[in-house]
Amino acid sequence: MQGDLQELYIAILEGQRDEAKECVETALREGVPPGEVLDVMVNAMGEVGQLFEEGEYFVPEMLIAARAMKTGMEILKPELVGADIQPVGKIIAGTVKGDLHDIGKNLVCMMLEGAGFYVVDLGTDVSPEAFIAAIEEHEPDFVAMSALLTTTMPNMGTTIEALKAAGVRDSVKVLVGGAPITQRYADKIEADGYAPDASQTVKLAKALMG
Repeated sequence: MQGDLQELYIAILEGQRDEAKECVETALREGVPPGEVLDVMVNAMGEVGQLFEEGEYFVPEMLIAARAMKTGMEILKPELVGADIQPVGKIIAGTVKGDLHDIGKNLVCMMLEGAGFYVVDLGTDVSPEAFIAAIEEHEPDFVAMSALLTTTMPNMGTTIEALKAAGVRDSVKVLVGGAPITQRYADKIEADGYAPDASQTVKLAKALMG
């Protein structure tokens, strides 16, 4: 790996936003293909996920690494589009109706973006109708729903039923997560997958993409 890319890898790992931005700019200026820059960022975020699973990193470290990656991605995105680099998959994400928590969802979105997915973040308090409209507009591979309260959990099931009624349920895979959610609950509401944290969400999405 050449110097700038090695520095970019370390900058993301250590959560250095300004350095990450600078490294991406320098690499592109020096003619490194955008796809190659993306690979380095994806690999760095992969290691961040690994460190999290091994208990070396915790949520704050993951967040600052993901933010550094996001800063670099903002510069890289137009170049990727120009080079016609296809994303791994497309994901619509949101916290369900009635729930205003977004830290977990934001981390999931950043980790997915860092793994090469195209992410449409609908924000918090997302109604079933808003999820349906986004599916019709973006034609994603996945819908990722988050809930952090036991009182808003049922809105995941309500949303899945609404997707069925709108005739779009079979066109997407539904992923669910959040503090009160379990695999058992995911099975009960007929979601396609459950992940306990952001790192596992990336693995799950990749596995389901086949």
